[in-house]
Amino acid sequence: MLNSALGGLSRLRLARPNSDGLTSSRASLGSGVSRIAAEVPRLASGVAREVGWVSAHLVMYPLGVLAEPARKRGRHDLDGLSPAQRGLMHHGVDSAATPILLVHGIIDNHSIFTLMDRALSRRGFSDISSFDYGLLTSDVRKAAEDLSAAVERLVAESGYERVHLIGHSLGGLISRYYVQRMGGDARVHTLITLGTPHSGTALARAGQLVPVVRQLRPDSDLISELAEPAPGCSTRFVAFYSLLDHLIVPSRNARIEHPDLNARNVEVRGVGHLSMPHNGRIAFDIAATLRQLDEGADPTGAGWDSTQQSAPESFPQADIRV
Repeated sequence: MLNSALGGLSRLRLARPNSDGLTSSRASLGSGVSRIAAEVPRLASGVAREVGWVSAHLVMYPLGVLAEPARKRGRHDLDGLSPAQRGLMHHGVDSAATPILLVHGIIDNHSIFTLMDRALSRRGFSDISSFDYGLLTSDVRKAAEDLSAAVERLVAESGYERVHLIGHSLGGLISRYYVQRMGGDARVHTLITLGTPHSGTALARAGQLVPVVRQLRPDSDLISELAEPAPGCSTRFVAFYSLLDHLIVPSRNARIEHPDLNARNVEVRGVGHLSMPHNGRIAFDIAATLRQLDEGADPTGAGWDSTQQSAPESFPQADIRV
């Protein structure tokens, strides 16, 4: 038995590292380090912008509390319009005049959309308003009911049967619930969400004492309800998400993954959660999308080169991947 064991040991060969494999591993490691190093400036810039916008929003927030959201009424003449505005009005009056309703995020108000409102106006969109659902909102479903009433008022006032919704963070989830679970797709042509926890966020587990935060857990009944079948939902969805979003954990939960929904997920790089409504590249992509009401048209806008066209000068840039 001892001889047999010794014979077995004599037949064992120590595995020696393969030089080709070692070289390949080193190359892969070097490539990975290079990619990380290339991302560091973008991440640092994104974090700095996020801090800057947090500070700026702290200044603007009281203005949103004191001032009621105002609706910008449409215009159909070309006098005094910029070339971009003239182009939109000339090629698609319906696109320019379709009402846009902005829905803010949790513990926020319409002031978060100050620059987004301005950017869309510069692009020729002429009917923009905001919906404030209140600081003390405790239930997404109740807020969706209030949003439904606001949309009906907007439809009655504008004369348009369908509108566009743009929701930031919780505002996007409220808007989606209205569209997907309350028949809001009959009223909403396009829903665009920015940093919205469509599949919940792990951070919500730390705030379970707050009812509306509890609904944002990945395993909540609300998130489960949104995962249920939604056959025939006719609204077009666009979801912007960012790897730098510190509130949506993991960041992929800001994507819309539902087999029944017509959804486009757009990854933005170097943009934080609060920076999204202020970002020019995102505003440009939103404008290009809303420019096209025809479902069969290019969603980025016919004749628009989104890689070359510059965003409004007062907005920071961001890389966008679809």
